[in-house]
Amino acid sequence: MNAKRKRPDTVSDSVTEQERIVHEVIRSKQDMGISQQDMKREINLHSNLIAKCIKSLVSKNLIKEVKNIHSRRQKHYMSAEVEPSNEITGGAWYVEGSLDKEYINVLKEQCWRKIYGLKVATLEGIADAIKRSNVSQIELSKQQVEEIVKALVLDNEVMEVRSTGTGEFASIPVGKACYKCAGKRGYGGEPKLGALASVPCGVCPQISRCTPDGIISPITCEYYKKWLEF
Repeated sequence: MNAKRKRPDTVSDSVTEQERIVHEVIRSKQDMGISQQDMKREINLHSNLIAKCIKSLVSKNLIKEVKNIHSRRQKHYMSAEVEPSNEITGGAWYVEGSLDKEYINVLKEQCWRKIYGLKVATLEGIADAIKRSNVSQIELSKQQVEEIVKALVLDNEVMEVRSTGTGEFASIPVGKACYKCAGKRGYGGEPKLGALASVPCGVCPQISRCTPDGIISPITCEYYKKWLEF
Protein backbone atom coordinates (compact mmCIF):
# COMPACT_ATOMS: atom_id res chain seq x y z
CA MET A 1 0.00 0.00 0.00
CA ASN A 2 1.32 3.40 -0.95
CA ALA A 3 1.66 5.89 1.87
CA LYS A 4 -1.29 8.29 1.93
CA ARG A 5 -0.20 11.53 3.43
CA LYS A 6 -0.26 15.30 3.27
CA ARG A 7 3.33 15.99 4.14
CA PRO A 8 3.87 19.26 5.94
CA ASP A 9 6.72 21.43 4.71
CA THR A 10 7.80 22.48 8.16
CA VAL A 11 7.35 21.26 11.69
CA SER A 12 5.52 23.46 14.15
CA ASP A 13 7.61 26.17 15.79
CA SER A 14 6.54 24.77 19.16
CA VAL A 15 8.91 21.78 18.92
CA THR A 16 12.42 21.78 20.30
CA GLU A 17 15.50 21.11 18.20
CA GLN A 18 15.75 17.58 19.61
CA GLU A 19 12.08 16.93 18.84
CA ARG A 20 12.62 18.16 15.29
CA ILE A 21 15.49 15.69 14.82
CA VAL A 22 13.41 12.78 16.15
CA HIS A 23 10.43 13.78 14.03
CA GLU A 24 12.50 14.01 10.85
CA VAL A 25 13.91 10.52 11.38
CA ILE A 26 10.43 9.10 11.98
CA ARG A 27 8.96 10.93 8.99
CA SER A 28 11.77 9.69 6.73
CA LYS A 29 10.62 6.10 7.32
CA GLN A 30 7.27 6.93 5.72
CA ASP A 31 4.71 4.08 5.90
CA MET A 32 7.15 1.60 7.45
CA GLY A 33 7.75 3.63 10.61
CA ILE A 34 10.55 2.96 13.07
CA SER A 35 10.91 1.51 16.55
CA GLN A 36 12.33 3.48 19.46
CA GLN A 37 15.19 1.00 19.64
CA ASP A 38 16.12 1.62 16.00
CA MET A 39 15.92 5.37 16.55
CA LYS A 40 18.68 5.10 19.15
CA ARG A 41 20.97 3.70 16.45
CA GLU A 42 20.27 6.59 14.07
CA ILE A 43 20.12 9.55 16.44
CA ASN A 44 22.99 10.80 18.57
CA LEU A 45 20.75 11.49 21.56
CA HIS A 46 20.42 9.82 24.96
CA SER A 47 17.65 7.21 25.07
CA ASN A 48 15.81 9.07 27.84
CA LEU A 49 15.77 12.24 25.74
CA ILE A 50 14.49 10.32 22.70
CA ALA A 51 11.69 8.86 24.83
CA LYS A 52 10.83 12.35 26.10
CA CYS A 53 10.75 13.73 22.55
CA ILE A 54 8.51 10.89 21.38
CA LYS A 55 6.06 11.51 24.21
CA SER A 56 5.94 15.20 23.37
CA LEU A 57 5.53 14.62 19.61
CA VAL A 58 2.66 12.19 20.25
CA SER A 59 0.92 14.75 22.48
CA LYS A 60 1.29 17.34 19.70
CA ASN A 61 -0.22 14.89 17.17
CA LEU A 62 2.89 14.97 15.01
CA ILE A 63 3.60 11.25 15.32
CA LYS A 64 1.59 8.19 16.35
CA GLU A 65 2.23 4.74 17.72
CA VAL A 66 1.28 1.84 15.45
CA LYS A 67 1.16 -1.92 15.92
CA ASN A 68 3.85 -3.91 14.14
CA ILE A 69 2.97 -7.60 13.81
CA HIS A 70 6.66 -8.48 13.39
CA SER A 71 7.82 -6.92 16.67
CA ARG A 72 4.96 -6.68 19.13
CA ARG A 73 7.23 -6.05 22.10
CA GLN A 74 8.71 -2.89 20.59
CA LYS A 75 6.79 0.35 20.24
CA HIS A 76 6.65 1.51 16.65
CA TYR A 77 6.15 5.09 15.48
CA MET A 78 5.40 6.94 12.26
CA SER A 79 4.37 10.41 11.21
CA ALA A 80 0.76 11.18 12.14
CA GLU A 81 -0.38 11.87 8.57
CA VAL A 82 0.89 8.54 7.17
CA GLU A 83 -1.13 5.34 6.80
CA PRO A 84 0.96 2.30 7.86
CA SER A 85 1.98 -0.29 5.30
CA ASN A 86 0.22 -3.67 5.20
CA GLU A 87 3.65 -5.19 5.74
CA ILE A 88 3.69 -4.01 9.35
CA THR A 89 -0.04 -4.07 10.14
CA GLY A 90 -0.81 -7.41 8.51
CA GLY A 91 -3.48 -5.82 6.34
CA ALA A 92 -7.12 -6.83 6.51
CA TRP A 93 -6.43 -9.95 8.58
CA TYR A 94 -5.15 -8.08 11.64
CA VAL A 95 -6.86 -5.78 14.13
CA GLU A 96 -4.65 -3.79 16.50
CA GLY A 97 -1.77 -6.14 15.75
CA SER A 98 -3.71 -9.35 16.47
CA LEU A 99 -4.88 -11.89 13.90
CA ASP A 100 -8.66 -11.56 13.42
CA LYS A 101 -9.43 -15.28 13.42
CA GLU A 102 -13.21 -14.82 13.64
CA TYR A 103 -13.28 -12.60 10.53
CA ILE A 104 -11.01 -15.00 8.64
CA ASN A 105 -13.19 -17.99 9.54
CA VAL A 106 -16.32 -16.19 8.34
CA LEU A 107 -14.65 -15.45 5.01
CA LYS A 108 -13.37 -19.02 4.70
CA GLU A 109 -16.88 -20.37 5.17
CA GLN A 110 -18.34 -17.91 2.68
CA CYS A 111 -15.67 -18.73 0.09
CA TRP A 112 -16.32 -22.45 0.54
CA ARG A 113 -20.04 -21.93 0.07
CA LYS A 114 -19.48 -19.90 -3.09
CA ILE A 115 -17.21 -22.59 -4.53
CA TYR A 116 -19.69 -25.31 -3.56
CA GLY A 117 -22.54 -23.41 -5.21
CA LEU A 118 -20.57 -22.81 -8.40
CA LYS A 119 -19.25 -26.43 -8.49
CA VAL A 120 -16.06 -25.18 -10.15
CA ALA A 121 -14.91 -21.63 -9.62
CA THR A 122 -12.12 -19.37 -10.73
CA LEU A 123 -10.51 -16.94 -8.33
CA GLU A 124 -12.22 -14.08 -10.19
CA GLY A 125 -15.60 -15.80 -9.84
CA ILE A 126 -15.12 -16.31 -6.11
CA ALA A 127 -14.00 -12.72 -5.58
CA ASP A 128 -17.01 -11.40 -7.53
CA ALA A 129 -19.44 -13.61 -5.58
CA ILE A 130 -17.96 -12.45 -2.26
CA LYS A 131 -18.20 -8.82 -3.36
CA ARG A 132 -21.87 -9.17 -4.33
CA SER A 133 -22.70 -10.95 -1.07
CA ASN A 134 -21.57 -7.95 1.03
CA VAL A 135 -20.28 -10.40 3.65
CA SER A 136 -17.27 -8.14 4.24
CA GLN A 137 -17.62 -4.52 5.33
CA ILE A 138 -14.47 -3.70 3.40
CA GLU A 139 -13.87 -4.51 -0.24
CA LEU A 140 -11.44 -7.40 -0.51
CA SER A 141 -8.78 -7.39 -3.19
CA LYS A 142 -8.24 -10.37 -5.47
CA GLN A 143 -5.04 -11.13 -3.57
CA GLN A 144 -6.88 -11.19 -0.23
CA VAL A 145 -9.52 -13.57 -1.60
CA GLU A 146 -6.72 -15.76 -2.95
CA GLU A 147 -5.15 -15.90 0.52
CA ILE A 148 -8.46 -17.14 1.98
CA VAL A 149 -8.86 -19.74 -0.79
CA LYS A 150 -5.27 -20.93 -0.31
CA ALA A 151 -6.03 -21.36 3.40
CA LEU A 152 -8.97 -23.58 2.43
CA VAL A 153 -6.59 -25.60 0.23
CA LEU A 154 -4.28 -26.04 3.23
CA ASP A 155 -7.30 -27.15 5.31
CA ASN A 156 -8.17 -29.68 2.58
CA GLU A 157 -11.62 -28.11 2.24
CA VAL A 158 -10.88 -27.04 -1.34
CA MET A 159 -8.62 -28.38 -4.05
CA GLU A 160 -6.93 -26.44 -6.82
CA VAL A 161 -7.30 -27.95 -10.29
CA ARG A 162 -6.63 -26.92 -13.87
CA SER A 163 -9.38 -26.47 -16.40
CA THR A 164 -9.57 -29.00 -19.22
CA GLY A 165 -11.99 -26.80 -21.15
CA THR A 166 -14.59 -29.57 -21.30
CA GLY A 167 -17.50 -30.77 -19.14
CA GLU A 168 -17.76 -28.78 -15.94
CA PHE A 169 -14.78 -26.71 -17.11
CA ALA A 170 -16.41 -25.72 -20.41
CA SER A 171 -16.73 -22.03 -19.47
CA ILE A 172 -13.17 -21.80 -18.13
CA PRO A 173 -10.12 -21.41 -20.42
CA VAL A 174 -7.94 -24.50 -20.73
CA GLY A 175 -5.14 -24.59 -18.17
CA LYS A 176 -6.59 -21.86 -15.95
CA ALA A 177 -6.39 -22.52 -12.21
CA CYS A 178 -9.78 -23.08 -10.59
CA TYR A 179 -11.17 -24.53 -7.39
CA LYS A 180 -13.53 -27.32 -6.33
CA CYS A 181 -14.74 -28.43 -2.93
CA ALA A 182 -12.78 -31.42 -1.68
CA GLY A 183 -15.84 -33.18 -0.20
CA LYS A 184 -19.57 -32.96 0.41
CA ARG A 185 -19.48 -32.48 4.17
CA GLY A 186 -18.77 -28.82 3.73
CA TYR A 187 -16.76 -26.34 5.69
CA GLY A 188 -15.32 -27.84 8.84
CA GLY A 189 -15.64 -31.45 7.60
CA GLU A 190 -13.13 -34.20 8.21
CA PRO A 191 -9.96 -33.96 6.14
CA LYS A 192 -9.20 -36.71 3.67
CA LEU A 193 -6.22 -38.99 4.08
CA GLY A 194 -3.25 -37.73 2.21
CA ALA A 195 -4.32 -34.10 2.47
CA LEU A 196 -0.98 -33.10 3.93
CA ALA A 197 1.16 -35.43 1.88
CA SER A 198 2.97 -32.48 0.33
CA VAL A 199 4.73 -29.67 2.16
CA PRO A 200 2.12 -26.95 2.84
CA CYS A 201 4.65 -24.14 2.38
CA GLY A 202 4.24 -24.35 -1.40
CA VAL A 203 0.72 -22.91 -1.34
CA CYS A 204 1.00 -20.78 1.80
CA PRO A 205 0.03 -17.13 1.09
CA GLN A 206 2.21 -15.95 3.99
CA ILE A 207 5.42 -17.68 2.85
CA SER A 208 7.15 -14.33 2.13
CA ARG A 209 6.60 -13.25 5.74
CA CYS A 210 7.64 -16.57 7.30
CA THR A 211 10.89 -16.45 9.25
CA PRO A 212 12.31 -18.77 11.95
CA ASP A 213 11.99 -16.15 14.71
CA GLY A 214 9.06 -14.10 13.37
CA ILE A 215 5.37 -13.92 14.27
CA ILE A 216 4.75 -16.18 11.27
CA SER A 217 7.22 -19.06 11.43
CA PRO A 218 7.49 -22.86 10.96
CA ILE A 219 7.63 -23.15 14.76
CA THR A 220 4.13 -21.70 15.23
CA CYS A 221 2.56 -22.89 11.95
CA GLU A 222 -0.24 -25.37 12.63
CA TYR A 223 -0.19 -26.62 9.02
CA TYR A 224 3.53 -27.38 9.14
CA LYS A 225 3.11 -29.22 12.46
CA LYS A 226 0.30 -31.35 10.99
CA TRP A 227 2.47 -32.14 7.97
CA LEU A 228 5.32 -33.29 10.22
CA GLU A 229 2.91 -35.51 12.13
CA PHE A 230 1.41 -37.03 8.99
